[in-house]
Amino acid sequence: MPPVTLSDRRLHAYRPDLADARLEGQVEAQRFVPGQPARISVAVADVLSAPRADTGVNTQFLFGDDVLVYDVADGWAWVQAERDGYVGYVREAETGARGPAPTHLVCVPRTFVYPGPDLRFRRAGALSLGSAVTVVGAAETRGTTYALLEDGRAVIAGHLVPAEQHAPDYVAVAETLLGTPYLWGGASGFGIDCSGLVQLAMRMAGRDVLRDSDMQAAGLGEPLDPGADHAGLRRGDLVFWKGHVAIMTDSKNMIHANGHTMTVAREGLREAIDRIGYLYGIPTGFRRP
Repeated sequence: MPPVTLSDRRLHAYRPDLADARLEGQVEAQRFVPGQPARISVAVADVLSAPRADTGVNTQFLFGDDVLVYDVADGWAWVQAERDGYVGYVREAETGARGPAPTHLVCVPRTFVYPGPDLRFRRAGALSLGSAVTVVGAAETRGTTYALLEDGRAVIAGHLVPAEQHAPDYVAVAETLLGTPYLWGGASGFGIDCSGLVQLAMRMAGRDVLRDSDMQAAGLGEPLDPGADHAGLRRGDLVFWKGHVAIMTDSKNMIHANGHTMTVAREGLREAIDRIGYLYGIPTGFRRP
């Protein structure tokens, strides 16, 4: 594998029609090569900043996410997500060839995958909210309808929505993840961090946004002046601290994945400002998506 120096751990692209050229000037390498199309083939793939198992997780890709593979060596693949341009290393075995375009998305926090259309079968795995699957048929067993996947497995049909169907309220999507464990770099219904919650919820509402809180603070939606008493805030507005983001559920309360409760939790904005202040200061900004 050629030596690669990331100038930023979260390289992102604004030109999805470009391949290797979109990394030029952002990544230093001995050569630039066209990315090879691939698709994440495991429920959740940890994305690392170096090809070593002891490296921290920067983000995660979900089952069905399309990626471009730029290099493979020693069981590791250096990839870039098609959706948000995030770059990192995943296990080579966690990627596979692209088949037909996914037809549906998982629309519940988590769902089981069965080896066939029967919930009494021993589960064959689980998928997170936002996972993309290709449905090729349907079956009914004892009154329960199953979606049949291209690999022969089955998922509860009611846990899927067509890929083109979008949730009307991204905040309501985030609220379905209440109680989900906090996980640094997490981006799934099994564990998630603050900006991952924003990104995943917005994705289900049909809006692809950048991954990390500083990226979101720099360009997601429009800056907002909530006033001295924050009376100008409303449901869906975002509150940013240094390295943290929360979603307003109404004018006074918010939801966020946080290291205080180690869950996705509700909290009053005023209480959060007082609690967070001694460590991270007051909010650095507010934005309306």
